[in-house]
Amino acid sequence: MEPGGLEWLLVPMQQLVSWGAAGAMVFGGVVPYIPQYRDIRRTQNAEGFSTYVCLVLLVANILRILFWFGRRFESPLLWQSIIMIMTMLLMLKLCTEVRVSNELNVKRRSFAAADSKDEEIKAPPKRSYLDFDLNYFWHWSKFTDYVQCVLTFTGVTGYITYLWLDSSLFVETLGFLAVFTEAMLGVPQLYRNYQNRSTEGMSIKMVLMWTSGDTFKTVYFILNQAPFQFSICGLLQVFVDIAILLQVYLYSYYPQKPMSHTAHPASTKAL
Repeated sequence: MEPGGLEWLLVPMQQLVSWGAAGAMVFGGVVPYIPQYRDIRRTQNAEGFSTYVCLVLLVANILRILFWFGRRFESPLLWQSIIMIMTMLLMLKLCTEVRVSNELNVKRRSFAAADSKDEEIKAPPKRSYLDFDLNYFWHWSKFTDYVQCVLTFTGVTGYITYLWLDSSLFVETLGFLAVFTEAMLGVPQLYRNYQNRSTEGMSIKMVLMWTSGDTFKTVYFILNQAPFQFSICGLLQVFVDIAILLQVYLYSYYPQKPMSHTAHPASTKAL
């Protein structure tokens, strides 16, 4: 075959591989949450999944989108952030509905002011407007409270970014914070497993997909010469994933007694 004919074949193949890699970057990040979402819907129990994972990903991807305005990286990474934010909101909606339906305690916690006089009566006077008690932060009773919190964070950070967008130091720091926060993705789940002394309720498929996806993502960053913050924090993320897999092995073959303070008397698993 002539060189020209071979090139005619290779160019479209390379283009297809490039499109496939871009598509994997955009949608691959949400795939690990599909089995976890299905498990929560099936069991009506969200205790094994840490909603702080959603918090970490929401913060990381909002910061990454703001970073894009200061330093235009590849568009698949931008779309990945948009898709991930939508996915995390769906996960939060499901987890909130399941947790509230299983909660025996009638007391309700909210991010913003009570919507009705009835709720105002139930809430303590000192928390009649904003409930920033760390024991209940990100453990609210309505999905709309999470949305309000996310919008508030986006508005504040967006305004600060607008003011400092001309500062290269600020932009680079913003990029580092975005990917470093995402690198800490597995830490809430790692800590939840440690508290429970068990990985029951956590989808192992999700963690395996985390590991394979983060490995692919890190290689993608390196090969496409993404900002250095992406590659460094991608490696850190892989190490955290491996630590969670070690927990799966440890708690499966060497069961340990759960810590007393991790019990959740206010919730029960639906039959």
